[in-house]
Amino acid sequence: MSAHPSLLAARLAAVKPSATMAATARAAELKAEGRDVIGLGAGEPDFDTPDNIKEAAIAAMRAGDTKYTVVDGTPALKDAVAGKFRRENGLDYKRSQVTIACGGKQIIFNAMMATLNAGDEVVIPAPYWVSYPDIVLFSGGTPVAVEAPLAQDFKITPGQLDAAITPKTKWLILNSPSNPTGAAYTKDELKGLAEVLVAHPHVYILTDDIYEHIIYDGFEFATIAQLEPNLYDRTLTMNGVSKAYAMTGWRIGYAAGPEPLIKAMGTIQSQSTSNPCSISQAAALEALTGPQDFIPERAQAFCKRRDRVVALLNQAPGITCYEPDGAFYVYPGCDGLIGKTTPDGNLLKDDTDVTAWLLEAEGVAVVQGAAFGVSPCFRISYATSMEVLEEACKRIKRACESLS
Repeated sequence: MSAHPSLLAARLAAVKPSATMAATARAAELKAEGRDVIGLGAGEPDFDTPDNIKEAAIAAMRAGDTKYTVVDGTPALKDAVAGKFRRENGLDYKRSQVTIACGGKQIIFNAMMATLNAGDEVVIPAPYWVSYPDIVLFSGGTPVAVEAPLAQDFKITPGQLDAAITPKTKWLILNSPSNPTGAAYTKDELKGLAEVLVAHPHVYILTDDIYEHIIYDGFEFATIAQLEPNLYDRTLTMNGVSKAYAMTGWRIGYAAGPEPLIKAMGTIQSQSTSNPCSISQAAALEALTGPQDFIPERAQAFCKRRDRVVALLNQAPGITCYEPDGAFYVYPGCDGLIGKTTPDGNLLKDDTDVTAWLLEAEGVAVVQGAAFGVSPCFRISYATSMEVLEEACKRIKRACESLS
């Protein structure tokens, strides 16, 4: 039964469902029908949450930590987050400058809802994570995409940033290492962007550092407020436990920034979800304060997969794959497939056609570049076993070779 026309809010028209979630759901549907499908759409580590973190959650339940907590996080977890920022990023925050939410997505949502008025612009480098522009739209703002193609290693330049900023610009959202490309800004590249931002004091920066610990080949991670102290008072530094600690389902994101912003975000959260799960907060506390030695080991495993996937994809005719610095995605260009014809006579007009065809012909589920703002490309998550990745790449190559 379809919804009555007067039921749904007009604001819903501006927001699309997540394309990455849709790709995962379609792969699951086909699997349920008995199809042999390899799903490379989901952005979550295939490693399990470490046992010490699980045990901390069980201990919290047994101790009766199953009640409401402070709306935006327990004092203990806020202190652990402040400790993480001090230890790993050289950033000093008081407890009152820290917020905890139900995942990184809620941090972004709270920040945009708390600050955007109609007409406010948010600069978003593209390719971007699918949720950034939709959260901005939902919050009444205007996303301004700045395209960083493969020729720029998927990174915007200071000149592009400067040209995109107007008197209406409220935020820049910066994600490094990036979802969907894995591209990461070096310290010098970040300093170049920081110089532009210092010259535009009305612009706030949301830096999404969720993939901070998944980096390769000796890459040195830095975050913008650490490199440019003049931006400290207008930067929201965001992170979470989902990727580094393999805790996607626990739903804990955190951020630190200017106290008035943190307080406003807490107000939004108090009237939406209230506190993040008390048990997940106990687990996140253990994640941030317990052993960290498994993190570089897992990054090394991801690095081996990256090397193999990049090598195999570059053997497929019509595909060009960049070697990323971090995260667990590749974002191959498929220009060489556009305009070709499939064995059953269908013309591939764009990357949406390419991804639909890879799924139907070879049972490989990937996400089209159109969802991330730069085409013709697609995103592959290599957060799965080497065996599965090799089979998927073999199928993609076979599919490409069958085109005319």
